[in-house]
Amino acid sequence: MDAPKQARVLTLPGWHNSDAAHWQSRWESRFGYQRVQQHDWQRPLRGDWSIQLQEAVLDSDRDVVLVAHSLGCVLTAWWAAHSPLAKTKVRAALLVAPADVEQVHLRQVLPGWSPIAMQPLPFPTVLVGSQNDPYCSPERAQQMAQSWEADFVNVGPVGHVNSDSGLGDWSQGHALLQELMKD
Repeated sequence: MDAPKQARVLTLPGWHNSDAAHWQSRWESRFGYQRVQQHDWQRPLRGDWSIQLQEAVLDSDRDVVLVAHSLGCVLTAWWAAHSPLAKTKVRAALLVAPADVEQVHLRQVLPGWSPIAMQPLPFPTVLVGSQNDPYCSPERAQQMAQSWEADFVNVGPVGHVNSDSGLGDWSQGHALLQELMKD
């Protein structure tokens, strides 16, 4: 019997994309992970972003693991609620620093992304939150994790867990991903 193929890791950046110093970009360079490209990183439309994710999963010749940051986490939950592929092709997801698009100031700049889909996700999930994320309080991140039936990891006071956080390759996050991919 053939061993199952290793899953393809798809990265889902948030609003404005992930710059070269962001851990997602560094992981792509170092480990060959594939970014799901969006048509417009500045004015994200939930439907357009969902289609890009759907196509990336469809195009994969193997199961996928999703590694989302910020708005990418909200996209993952929305897409999983609407795509049958979430149950059949996604092995797991690492969701990092979700953006709470239901906050008034984010709802105004990211119209169409609220409300957040809060149903259980059909794949093993780890949600990573920070104690001082300006876009999502730790309590709200824990609430999302509970709704999505995700394990919650608080990584301490590292802001939005992005290139401004000084994490470099963020080996702690990659260890979480590797552990998640073992299951």
